[in-house]
Amino acid sequence: MKFALFYEIPVARPWGEHSEHEAFKNTLAQTVAGEAAGFDSVWTVEHHFLEEYSHCSNPEVLYGAIAASTERIKIGYGVRLGPKPYNHPVRSAESAAVLDLLSDGRVEFGTGRSSTRIEMEGFGVHPNETRGMWREAVEHIVTCWTEEYAQFEGEHWSMPRRRVQPKPLQKPHPPIWGATGSPDGHRMMGQLGLGLLSFSVGTPPAELKERIDLYRAGQVACEKPVGAVVNNRAACFTMVNCAPSQQESYDVSRESFAWYAKTSAELVSSVPLWLEELKAEADGTYDYLEQAREAVEKRLHELASLDALLAMNAVIAGDPDEVIERCKAYEATGADLLLCLVNPYKIPHEKVMQTIELMGKYVIPEFERGDA
Repeated sequence: MKFALFYEIPVARPWGEHSEHEAFKNTLAQTVAGEAAGFDSVWTVEHHFLEEYSHCSNPEVLYGAIAASTERIKIGYGVRLGPKPYNHPVRSAESAAVLDLLSDGRVEFGTGRSSTRIEMEGFGVHPNETRGMWREAVEHIVTCWTEEYAQFEGEHWSMPRRRVQPKPLQKPHPPIWGATGSPDGHRMMGQLGLGLLSFSVGTPPAELKERIDLYRAGQVACEKPVGAVVNNRAACFTMVNCAPSQQESYDVSRESFAWYAKTSAELVSSVPLWLEELKAEADGTYDYLEQAREAVEKRLHELASLDALLAMNAVIAGDPDEVIERCKAYEATGADLLLCLVNPYKIPHEKVMQTIELMGKYVIPEFERGDA
């Protein structure tokens, strides 16, 4: 199992004149440190309007800065939103191709559809249309990368014959990943031949293993991948903090880990409620969010304390020895990549840098030895 840095780029209140400036500069500095520490890749979200939670709305600009500041670490879109009008497929293909050229072929192209009312409603996206839009967008992006001249006629986008340029450095194209939080979505990503980005906050490894098993089963049924090649890697996601002592790590993590888990539940639970307001018959693709809705309505999500999350091993915190043991539970799920959210909410920059340093010194080498 390899390790990746993962970023929402939160900016906690109270906001100062330079709060957002510092958040982006810190992320860049942490990525440079992550490359030196041996992290395989760095990923950021594309989110809109999510105050405090994520200010990372235009990540490809950040990716360019990362490409210019590093040499080895892979750069992951975590994710590029597919529905209309977030991003036109041609613009997505162009963005990733330019980054692939500038980074000497280091792009990992994650795709997704969005799962909050704030974002979808803000862009005028109906939730029932997001999966179809996402699927079509990925197909068009592949066409733009792999065909000298692209032409397509779809339900949501059409384009006459044009040369979409530039073309990516990686041939036939950068690895494509699909993000999902639902069990049926895990199977679908396997069937489509996409890498899996399993985004489930507060999910224990035993449940993650079940979902990755669904993904692997879907791969067996993959007859015609969406991409020109199959990406058979699975990535799972969790919050991570490492400190010289268990107590320090727990003290640093306590507020931010709980805040992130609670706020995530509140954000995604908005979609089922919104569908009711729209009086629309749900297409079923967001049914998995009903559990979050029920938890929020009953205020059960407020029980998501650090102690509760640690008891489920749904987060990783502690000294290096404890972090290694907790990471082994994620490795046992069959995941190829662990996406480490190292700065949820308000973890101080110096504590994030400490996590990266200790992971590089003690944790990552332990798993490299296991690979050997």
